[in-house]
Amino acid sequence: MTVRSKVLPAKVVDWFARPSSVWWGFAVVHLYFLGWMASFFLNGDTFSDTEQYRQWAMDGYNPADLTGKISPWVYPVLAQIPIFLANIAGPSLYLLVWFLIITALNAVGLLYLTRGPRKVTGVAPAWWWLFFTVFMGYLSFARVEGITAPIVLIALLYAADRPVVAGVLLSVATWIKVWPAAVLVPIVIASHKRIQVVLAGAAVTAVVGLGTWLTGGLPHIMDFLLNQGERGMQLEATFSTPWVWLSVFHIAGSKMADNTAINSTEVYGPGASTAAFLMQPLLVLAAVTAAILLVRAMRRGAEREELFLEGSLMMVTAFIVFNKVGSPQFIIWLAPVIIAGLAHDWERWKVPAALLMGIAMTTFVIYPLFYTPLIHAHPVMAAILTTRNVLLVVLLWWSVKRTAELGRKTSTRVPAAA
Repeated sequence: MTVRSKVLPAKVVDWFARPSSVWWGFAVVHLYFLGWMASFFLNGDTFSDTEQYRQWAMDGYNPADLTGKISPWVYPVLAQIPIFLANIAGPSLYLLVWFLIITALNAVGLLYLTRGPRKVTGVAPAWWWLFFTVFMGYLSFARVEGITAPIVLIALLYAADRPVVAGVLLSVATWIKVWPAAVLVPIVIASHKRIQVVLAGAAVTAVVGLGTWLTGGLPHIMDFLLNQGERGMQLEATFSTPWVWLSVFHIAGSKMADNTAINSTEVYGPGASTAAFLMQPLLVLAAVTAAILLVRAMRRGAEREELFLEGSLMMVTAFIVFNKVGSPQFIIWLAPVIIAGLAHDWERWKVPAALLMGIAMTTFVIYPLFYTPLIHAHPVMAAILTTRNVLLVVLLWWSVKRTAELGRKTSTRVPAAA
């Protein structure tokens, strides 16, 4: 008997198991955040990064007109679409329209998760998603990650049967925010239609390039990569943890301070600039190593769907752990992979799901609850951030271990008797 059966009455357990119940949960969670966001948009205000998005929507995307301001080209070019679309009802309702766009995308993702062959197996993962949203909604409803996450989820649900469709969706999502590329790579490796997936991605990129050229923005299409080079180690990044503690104890002039050019808080101290320089090659090395593990597992006959799911978790987690940025919203990247994994095999994926829920809870404490004490080097908040980062490393270790196991199982299997 499960813990929930012991704690909850049978009728309640049965209700939660119905696909229709998930939509009631969806309504409650989204209405809560709508009410919370209303405290801003009813006064014509925005929340968090949506203020920057609104400014871009009003000022336009020409860097020449943005002297001294943050460039909108820190994002890939397709991010312009939701950013400008949210301004369709005017600046005062920007946050409301942005919220409704994400809510609509979430609804589509939930529909795909709980219909057809996943009508039963998708219910529990859907509830997990809703509980995750309770903690991460303050970020997912205010950042571009909220746009890309449901797109990636739908792509992962499609990937086993329709990898080309998944490739198109992931390519579109990558041109909104780079991180979905970490999901696209394992699907290319694991899919039996990898050439078609690559061609689909190339076609999307060609269309994006043509559209950017026609609108006069082609010289800036790769700015989202070039603009990251001068960044230091952001406060929340996993590898920033030593300098966080050096700042807490005021050792060797270490400190946390704002980088106003890109609106982030970074760590400064002995070796911090060297670490920032090394993070890019470390990230590339981690991605190459992950790809080698995936190819190895595939050649040894690993089951394709499990391979691209666990490979996606490994690759996305590596993108976070070996990233010098490490913003709190990065945790949203992991949710679509975990949800798809739970729908595929609940027992196999319940450990990383529990780890990610712990990561979401600690991230919620960091932002939006107590981010100010953290940037002022409060030791309790430094400990919570450290706990979050340790959990991320554990999650990466789990994904690497399980992916490696996929590569060993078929090679060590004893042949059946004739």
